[in-house]
Amino acid sequence: MTHQLKIFNSLTGEKELFTPLHDNNVGMYVCGPTVYSNVHLGNVRTFMSFDFIYRSLKFLGYKVRYVRNITDAGHLTDDGDVNNDRFVKQSRLEKLEPMEIVQKYTVDFHKVLELFNLLPPTIEPTATGHILEQIQLTEKLLKDGFAYESNGSVYFDVIEYNKRGLNYGELSRRNIEELFANTRDLDGQGEKRNPQDFALWKKASPAHIMRWASPWGDGFPGWHLECTVMSTKYLGNQFDIHGGGMDLKFPHHECEIAQGKAGHGESPVRYWMHANMLTMNGQRMSKSTGNYILPMQLVSGDNTFFEKPFAPAVIRFCFMQAHYRSVLDISNEAMLAAEKGFARLMEAVKTVNELTTDLEQPTSLPIAEWKQKCYDALLDDFNSPILIAHLFEAVKWIFQVKSGEEKIAISELKELQTLMNAFVFDVLGLRSEEQSAGNNDKLDGVLQLLINMRMEARANKDFALSDKIRDELLALGIQLKDGKEGTTYSVI
Repeated sequence: MTHQLKIFNSLTGEKELFTPLHDNNVGMYVCGPTVYSNVHLGNVRTFMSFDFIYRSLKFLGYKVRYVRNITDAGHLTDDGDVNNDRFVKQSRLEKLEPMEIVQKYTVDFHKVLELFNLLPPTIEPTATGHILEQIQLTEKLLKDGFAYESNGSVYFDVIEYNKRGLNYGELSRRNIEELFANTRDLDGQGEKRNPQDFALWKKASPAHIMRWASPWGDGFPGWHLECTVMSTKYLGNQFDIHGGGMDLKFPHHECEIAQGKAGHGESPVRYWMHANMLTMNGQRMSKSTGNYILPMQLVSGDNTFFEKPFAPAVIRFCFMQAHYRSVLDISNEAMLAAEKGFARLMEAVKTVNELTTDLEQPTSLPIAEWKQKCYDALLDDFNSPILIAHLFEAVKWIFQVKSGEEKIAISELKELQTLMNAFVFDVLGLRSEEQSAGNNDKLDGVLQLLINMRMEARANKDFALSDKIRDELLALGIQLKDGKEGTTYSVI
């Protein structure tokens, strides 16, 4: 199957015809979360955008290896102060070991993404699982003169990189002289030859818990190095698509390009894709200003911004109404409108699946043209809002057929049923209320079984088993409550 798929490449600033390195096989890497806190709604928007892209590629017939990492070590807020390691800071705040922080928020991340019906990636590597490969790449960069050791830390030499005819700043279109002029002074900058040099390996302070042995002493990897190592290990030294939020374009993705070119002799990525930001009530979301909400707060209604809770599928539908490269603004009015639109779309899908006809001759409904327009929306840089607009053209036909205003042939109905279900559920990743209710019924059945097992264990004075059931459910986010009328549960 051949497609004229066009993708906006952030590296060139243009829409380009997509030609995978290996015919019909796509390698895609997306920067995953840094798991030191709850995933925020802006992150969800980014991951949902690439879930839609992943689903679209598969729908278009490509075989996709989708790699999305977990950053569980080495994420400094700057290169100067090792005490700015986000995992270490959060572990002190919560009085937990750093890897307890990692586990806690990795579980939260997966729960939230599952709630919004995101498909799991093909491979989900962790930074801590690839320390050896990161040390090996650092050694190679040192050997080839692209890096230098300073006081137990290793830095990438940006000036040397550019001296060799390479171009640090090519993705973000930044001039290196301006970068040097605008660099603020940070603790530890004295270790660097140049202000824009970035850490490949950082020396650990005596109190730093997350540390690994290396040729330069105990330390931990630089954030930028992790993604270079994990992406190229599973996708090759050059691969098709690298995605992430626009906030990662500089310095993170810029540094990845430099490490790839210096370490492997070729540009690592053919098509760079960046999702735009999420705003709320016309303003950037920020904890410091109070204009901030977590995904579960939007779902539960536990917030002061929205008048009611919204189902995860409604939130997903709202997000899909904006192109991934456009800023998406959410508000109470926007969510209420999305809820109405989602309900009508789901009603139409339910209706089309229940329609019957005995007509054999084709009618005037332009099903073939409509199908091509839906495909064209996907092929035009994964244009989800245009796809949704075309789906609502079909919604109109479906209700006209139901009311008798329009006729539809057997073959046309079958095609429309197949395409509506595919575009709505497989591509957009929406869930109907019936699907969600079915999942809830299954969950309720399993939990009632466990509650009964726990009651039986307590009756038999097997309190160890009783406590184990309670504690392991709590670890999964389900709290049991014992009362006079029996045991109930709540999802927390």
